[in-house]
Amino acid sequence: MSDVTTTTGRAPTLYVPSAEALATVLAPGSRPPRPSALSASLTFGWRAMLKIKHVPEQLFDVTAFPIIMVLMFTYLFGGALAGSPRDYLQFFLPGIMVTSVVMITMYTGVGLNTDIEKGVFDRFRTLPIWRPAALVGMILGDVLRYVLGALVMLGVGLILGFRPGGGLPGVLAGIGLIVVFSFAFSWVWTFFGLVLRSEKSVMGVSMMVLFPLTFLSNVFVNPVTMPGWLQAFVKANPITHLVASVRAAMAGSSDAKNLMWVLLWSAGFLVVFGTLTMRRYNRR
Repeated sequence: MSDVTTTTGRAPTLYVPSAEALATVLAPGSRPPRPSALSASLTFGWRAMLKIKHVPEQLFDVTAFPIIMVLMFTYLFGGALAGSPRDYLQFFLPGIMVTSVVMITMYTGVGLNTDIEKGVFDRFRTLPIWRPAALVGMILGDVLRYVLGALVMLGVGLILGFRPGGGLPGVLAGIGLIVVFSFAFSWVWTFFGLVLRSEKSVMGVSMMVLFPLTFLSNVFVNPVTMPGWLQAFVKANPITHLVASVRAAMAGSSDAKNLMWVLLWSAGFLVVFGTLTMRRYNRR
């Protein structure tokens, strides 16, 4: 067959490629290399940050909300619980920092569920990339929100009179513990984001889990004043272990027992819910 077919009159010339030409164009060597798992995950992480850039209202939960929480609890309960708001702030700030950052982990599941309902993830799965890259990238993007939320609360606390005994190294260690735990804990909500049918359901279930975990802990008061049955729950609560570890780090000391529990809880959340999430995602 000729490569060029010419018709009479004013009709345009139609090019019909030969088999050799098609083979050259479609040859495997001419295709761009497939991105690595790390490269694809970082790309989706950058997508998550771009979403914040274009919709800055998403940062309300890591900026305005933490400021309100610090001011409200410090001046509402500080005098009654510790004699003065400044004294209470030394005990309270590491705990409320943990609470605020852990609370925003639920938006990972909410955002995932929204993308699934809109069909965005169906498009991602047609791409020649590592399949879990979209999930991992979304969580990596949320790490920025966790760091930003912690820094906002720390800044407000320093203005109000919080003085960490551990200095900058202690503060960085405390924030690092919060980020590590929150990254692992967010896999819980990715699983719920895949299982539940709507973003409202994800948010409702998240609140039912997060409120008991954060309020029935050592965030606001010392557990020694609580009833025995409640102390048992508080002592087994992963948030209690995290708060105790962050307080110790920011005070310039160490709490090996609670630190061990934080790392075990983080590994457990990552292994169990990470595995369940990947299995569910691959079967959808």
